[in-house]
Amino acid sequence: MFSGQIPLGTLCSPRARRAAQPDLPLRFKPHLRHSALPSRARNSRVTPYRRANPAIAGHSATSAPARLPPRPPAMITSQPARLPLRATERRPPPSALIAATGDRLRRAALPGPAARPRPGTARRARPAVLMPSAYTGLGQVERASVSSREGISPLLPRKAEKNTYNKIWTNAQKDLDTQLQTEREHFLQPEKDRVKAFRMLSASYIEYLQIFHHLEEAHSHLIHQQKRAAIRQVLDGVIGRILEVKKEMVELENSEFHYTDNIIEDLKLLPEDTEIPIPKYFIKENLEGLQQREKTLDEILLNAGLATQKPVKAMTFEEAIKMIQVAERARQGRRRALFMKQIYLEEKRKRHTKLREQAGPNPDDAATCIQKVWRGYIQRKKTEKMREEEMIFLGMSFPPHLRALHSTPQMHTKQEDALQGEVQGRHEEEFIKDQLRETEGLDIRETLQDQIGQCFIECRHIIGRFPDYPAKEAGGSMAIFSQKTPEQVAAELADQREMALQKKSEKGKKEKEEKGKEKGKGKKTQKTGKKEEDEGWKMAPSNFLPILEEGNSQYKAIWQNRDEGRDFLQDHDPELIKAEKREEVEEEIRVQVDELMQQKLEDLKLAVDGEKSSKKKKGKKSEKKKKAGKRKISELEEDLTPDRTIDSLYRELAEEGVLIKAKLVNLSDYVGEYSYLGTTLHQVDLEPMPSLADIRQLIALYGILPLGSQTVHEKAPLVKALLLAGPAGVGKKMLVHAICTETGANLFNLSPSNITRKYPGKNGLQMMLHMVLKVAKQLQPSVVWIGDTEKTFYKAVPKAEEQMNPKRLEKILPKFLKALKAEDRVLLVGTTSRPFDAKIKPFCKVYQKIILIPRPDYASRFVLWKHAITQRGGEITKLLSISCLAKLSDGFTQGCIVRAVQAVLSELRLLQMARKPLCTAEFLTPLASQNPVYNEEEETFKAWYAKTPLGRARSKAVAKSEKAGKGKGKKK
Repeated sequence: MFSGQIPLGTLCSPRARRAAQPDLPLRFKPHLRHSALPSRARNSRVTPYRRANPAIAGHSATSAPARLPPRPPAMITSQPARLPLRATERRPPPSALIAATGDRLRRAALPGPAARPRPGTARRARPAVLMPSAYTGLGQVERASVSSREGISPLLPRKAEKNTYNKIWTNAQKDLDTQLQTEREHFLQPEKDRVKAFRMLSASYIEYLQIFHHLEEAHSHLIHQQKRAAIRQVLDGVIGRILEVKKEMVELENSEFHYTDNIIEDLKLLPEDTEIPIPKYFIKENLEGLQQREKTLDEILLNAGLATQKPVKAMTFEEAIKMIQVAERARQGRRRALFMKQIYLEEKRKRHTKLREQAGPNPDDAATCIQKVWRGYIQRKKTEKMREEEMIFLGMSFPPHLRALHSTPQMHTKQEDALQGEVQGRHEEEFIKDQLRETEGLDIRETLQDQIGQCFIECRHIIGRFPDYPAKEAGGSMAIFSQKTPEQVAAELADQREMALQKKSEKGKKEKEEKGKEKGKGKKTQKTGKKEEDEGWKMAPSNFLPILEEGNSQYKAIWQNRDEGRDFLQDHDPELIKAEKREEVEEEIRVQVDELMQQKLEDLKLAVDGEKSSKKKKGKKSEKKKKAGKRKISELEEDLTPDRTIDSLYRELAEEGVLIKAKLVNLSDYVGEYSYLGTTLHQVDLEPMPSLADIRQLIALYGILPLGSQTVHEKAPLVKALLLAGPAGVGKKMLVHAICTETGANLFNLSPSNITRKYPGKNGLQMMLHMVLKVAKQLQPSVVWIGDTEKTFYKAVPKAEEQMNPKRLEKILPKFLKALKAEDRVLLVGTTSRPFDAKIKPFCKVYQKIILIPRPDYASRFVLWKHAITQRGGEITKLLSISCLAKLSDGFTQGCIVRAVQAVLSELRLLQMARKPLCTAEFLTPLASQNPVYNEEEETFKAWYAKTPLGRARSKAVAKSEKAGKGKGKKK
């Protein structure tokens, strides 16, 4: 009864239905073509892994069983049979086996028709993977261990991560090594051809950007703490070097915008490859502090009534009743439909029951049901067992006798440990440091005491008296441990005394010389300018090349040839931590030993030579030096609030509306396309307008990267103030908020309209700026924003704005910038839509970098329309021509386009989109109601920018090149 039954579900797939029909020709049975081939052709197709389809293997075994060679007695085991290799066939390596089985493993995890036996075919035992002879005779555990040595790890995700991002790091270090070698060869010699020099700088700039991309990707994904620290050091160096190269390019071309599309094409790169990535560690390293600060600011603004919450729309009584009626009627309709469905199903069940009672029981149906359940159960068990054996063999699962040691709770704890690697690393570093202090601290202390005592004795034998103990400023006993003889140490101490006396006498001479130098500065600058022109361009000395050289040498010494075959976790290296912490422990113990040995030296001098200590005299001298070394403190640097905490100042500024909350906007949200015609227009002597991608790059270079890293801000070219000028609606405020979002900076609003009637009078203004400066330095990074900053430098204040007193900050802003040092990550950002209303000289004196933002070009408008519509929830169909909208919106800014999209895509229009797709004409009416940027206004902005220092230098350079070209033409 059971032999003629076909299991339920076997004929579900088309392949199974075709196999069950013997009258079909062979071309309709592609899975059976292999069995119809001759035995030689079939044997020549033996693959390393024959379990691609169990049904195929079973069919081929039953169709030609006599052609297979008999199995030797030694191979008759409970394991599945292996097919012998031909003499001409090569055994595949383990890596090839894993690659061949990867796809099979993924399909084995999914239940499907391939796991069920086909009708008319016998189920064959699972064939084993063909392995090299070195693997035969090994048990499951030994095979797993061998496979792990071959590079097959049970922790495949972590291993894949290790191989992928370690390789990215390795390639980046190789590129960095090549780039450093190129700079040593080319940048040390002066270059007279400015075009060639600029091309060299552009190539280096793009190369450093590629290295920056790879290092940032490796740093953000690797878990190994020491590797992340090594990459971080090099990453800061690369960022700083990019800023240095950018400064050289600006000085060489007298322009903030550079067009390198021809170099990008030569290097076979895409414009996206030249985008500046924002490192993720800017936010990650201080995430908890930023979240707590944001929470505190929300509470302050909410208590002060300044929190911007969504307004609650008031609802009338009739609207509320109507809404309740609609909801109640919908609920009743759903319940009625459910009730009717239950009645229908009940009637259907009764009708089927009557029909079965009339026809009587059917034994075939019962047998089929039992057969279906039993065969499904047996097949599932076999599949699970085969999958488990395969996972054990590949080293991806543990054998049963080892599974108890690696239970599920332990595996969960390992995953949690991996997720909390950084926190655990910190605790482990502290534990290792304490352990070193306990185990090696006593030996280090005794060794230091013996060495210092031996040095004292040797000095007394040579000089005839005990030497003076080095001061803390000179390094203490570290000066003694330098590789020098006692005679050299004593000579250095004597030289230091002489130098101190000489400095006093030289101070007066220097003051006289400085006065004379100021008079002759004008004449010298002209001479130096001519010398530079004769010598040509030469790269300025770098503050970051030593960092890059050190990081490169550290990588070669520690990481390049490091064997990490057994380090599967890839979280940290205890030995490297010990080496780092040992130096810290030695430094801590050395300070304690210095105090002890200094007292011991005084006792020896008193007992042997009869000398007394001269502490009091030294103290008087140091006090005199402190008094003499005091410099004049500016008004803003003087602490006007010594009795107040930072939290109280922070709260007061937030309540007054000076400290505001930045909007969550990323720099990538500033949508704009790359300019592809820059070099082409340059060749035709036309000055191209910068693209929005260039603006985005400058904001990252001058605003985000220096604020995000303390090392970069201290050593890179310092930018204290940044001006964003352009027509209304080009995204100036959005860029200010993007700087704060990407770096986690505080935002202070010192716009003339915001500080009106706040902190009145001169003293009040001084107190406000002092509080802003104090809080900004303490809670850095910080951004001080002045909107409509042209009002601060008005040529003539309009009568309507006289009461607002917009010029309050004009005289104090230079003092504010002077109080900012290189270690203070504080940036002053001004935005203006009418810069030509301000006095140009003080305006440009305050703002060091000026970025002119133009209206978007066609490519940027095309991308912006598409982005704005899809982000709002709209769908782009054939009726909506983005190209047409981009052409018609020429002259309109990004703000005009976004407002037009918001006006069209209301909530009601989004609900109607399924039956009424969007069309181009819908956007024209709201776009026409906006004010475009006319050519006259654009020309006014260009004329104003030409009066800035960089614009004047650019005009002079262009005029000089034109004269040189005319001179060459006359000679010809």
